[in-house]
Formats: sequence, structure tokens, C-alpha cells
Amino acid sequence: MIFDILTLFPESIDRFLSESIIGRAREKGIITVRTHNIRDYSKDKHKKVDDYPYGGGTGMVMTPQPIYDAWNHVIKGLKYKPKTIYMSPQGKVLTQKIANDLKNENHIVILCGHYEGVDERIIEEIVDMEISIGDYVLTGGELPAMVLVDCVSRLVEGVLPSEDAFSQESHYDGLLEYPQYTRPPEFLSRSVPDILLSGHHANIQKWREEQKLERTRRKRPDLYRKYMQKLKRDEKKGPEHK
Repeated sequence: MIFDILTLFPESIDRFLSESIIGRAREKGIITVRTHNIRDYSKDKHKKVDDYPYGGGTGMVMTPQPIYDAWNHVIKGLKYKPKTIYMSPQGKVLTQKIANDLKNENHIVILCGHYEGVDERIIEEIVDMEISIGDYVLTGGELPAMVLVDCVSRLVEGVLPSEDAFSQESHYDGLLEYPQYTRPPEFLSRSVPDILLSGHHANIQKWREEQKLERTRRKRPDLYRKYMQKLKRDEKKGPEHK
């Protein structure tokens, strides 16, 4: 999978995405992450990439020409249009389902906005999808872009040791993950649940499923309601629809 990221701060992205699991996946060639400095494509003699908004208002807006030329540089010679995503607080909130869908893309271009955002004509011309990482505003799109790359990359075959490494985690099946424990068996007078020390795998699995439901009900009642509603719908449809 290829990620091309259009940004004003390529160094910050390169540093973060060269570490840990994602960094190793890049070294192995499982994923490719390339950053492109939008400022390099500005035709302004001072490499300016922003201007005052028409109609007035506070702040500056990223001008369309440098972004469009950077995007054209990425797609030059391609026989297809890569999925182009703009990281925006106005976009769909990133979910595990969206990440699962995006893992099937071969090539994703991510646009990082700054200031008051980008000229609307760029969104209309090149953007296929807007994604937000939450209902709040950041100073730029670099952090959201790194979140998206990390979230999608770990689902790509070969990045993690096996599918179990992510299929048992929070949100994969609509529930939160069960509690995890490791050595020592007792810490600060708190003990690991006896069931996990029993060696009885069927009982352990049953306990974990119960914990997932209870944790979701307690910590994220919104997710719990969605999960239970889906369960009821599936039961009405019959096993062939599950």
C-alpha cells in the first residue's frame, strides 16, 4: 500500500512514521509512505502558500495552486486516480469500519490542511473523501494524517504478525477489548483473575467475551446500544445474514 502525504511539515510526519511497527513495515516494503512539501510547489517568489479569504474573516486560507501542483506531481504517469483524502474537522469521523474499507485501497493520497483550511475548489477538484479524527479542531492536518496512516496500515497483511493481533482489539467487532494482564500475578494487592491462570481456554474465551460486553456497556453505552441493536436485527434476519 502506498501513502502520499501533501503537507507543510513533512519532517514531523517522516519522524513519527519511521518508528515502531509502521517503521518496520516501511523497511520491509509492505507499505510505502512518501511526504511532499506543498511549499515546494508554490509559484510565489517567497514560496507563499496562503492568502486572505475572500469575504473577510480571521485567519488565512491555503491557496489552491501549490496543492494542485503537488497532487499532480504525485499522480503523474499513473493510469488510475488514487483515493484522495482531506483531513478535515468537517469530514466523517474515522472509525474501524472506515479503516477496514481503506485497507483495500492500493494507493491513498492524504492532504493536510492548515490555517483556516484550504480553498474549496481544491476539495471539489481532487478530494474523494474528508475524514476527521474527532469533533474538535487542531492546528493542522499532520496529526490526523499520521493517525489515519497508522490505523489503516496495521490492518494491511504482513504489518502485524497475524489477523488475531488486531481482530481481538477494541472496536474491531463493535465492542471494547477485554482487560489484559501480565506478570506478576499480584501487584499492589491486586490479583490477576483466577480464570486467566486456570489454563482452561474455553472458559477464558467465555470470560473475555463477557468482559467485552460489560466493558462496552459501562464505558461506551453508545457502542453497546449499537451492538445490541445489530444483534437483534441479525437474529430477526436469520443465521444466513449474520
